[in-house]
Amino acid sequence: MTTAITGATGNLGGLVIASLLRRGVAPADIVAVVRNADKAAPLAERGLVVRVADYSDTAALTSAFAGVDTVLLISGSEVGQRIAQHNNVIEAAEAAGVGLIAYTSLLAADTSGVSLAPEHRATEQRLTASSIPAVFLRNGWYWENYLGSLAQTVDGGVLLGAAGSGTIAAASRADYAEAAAAVLTSSNQGGKIYELGGDEHLSYADLAAIIADLSGKPVVYKDLGEAEYATVLQGAGLPDVVATMLASADAGISRGELDTDSGDLQALIGRASTPVAEIFRAAL
Repeated sequence: MTTAITGATGNLGGLVIASLLRRGVAPADIVAVVRNADKAAPLAERGLVVRVADYSDTAALTSAFAGVDTVLLISGSEVGQRIAQHNNVIEAAEAAGVGLIAYTSLLAADTSGVSLAPEHRATEQRLTASSIPAVFLRNGWYWENYLGSLAQTVDGGVLLGAAGSGTIAAASRADYAEAAAAVLTSSNQGGKIYELGGDEHLSYADLAAIIADLSGKPVVYKDLGEAEYATVLQGAGLPDVVATMLASADAGISRGELDTDSGDLQALIGRASTPVAEIFRAAL
């Protein structure tokens, strides 16, 4: 069985490949689909098949998927462009005769009100209509999403957000990658939907307390409204689309949309999720 990983040199793609190799998948049975061949040189050196294609080039994607049994479609990073990009990947997989597509979606994508959900929902609908069986890996939030502002939070003593008292069941990027590898190395996955989230159900006040404990400095949570938080993020230099997305995600947390007790992640990886304190401690 040959598996193609799109976005193979990205953070998640690289971790999925590492997990597949740990599970005994032969390097020659992994096709790394990348935009930059030079960046993928270490993968080629390990014996992986490297093919160049990006989400905008259906013809190149079709060639990249030649002889491939399963495709892991890692959702694109260009918010607002992903419906068209994902459709290109799906059309290429259909043209190449791929047998299964696994897609990294969003927790509760079919009902979520966060701004990221519509593109994921549209992709899931396109996959459902496809002739190729599909499996949805509905990833929750990543703990790593908070690392970029962690030093500023410690220095300022304030964790800013718009999550109210809602709780989040996030997990590490490596946890989600391991779950994806488990699915890719299992049979009869077509039609399955996995709601993936961590063991901890934490509010932002809980996160502030954990950061304070790890850093040895006082940190409190300051709750802002969604619009105000987006404005603060824009003022900090984030692009409008990113600021809006993060503020919308926090609003989703306040509504419980990034929390789950499904247990799907734990069942796939065979253990509890990585504690947030472990992620934050390493970053600090």
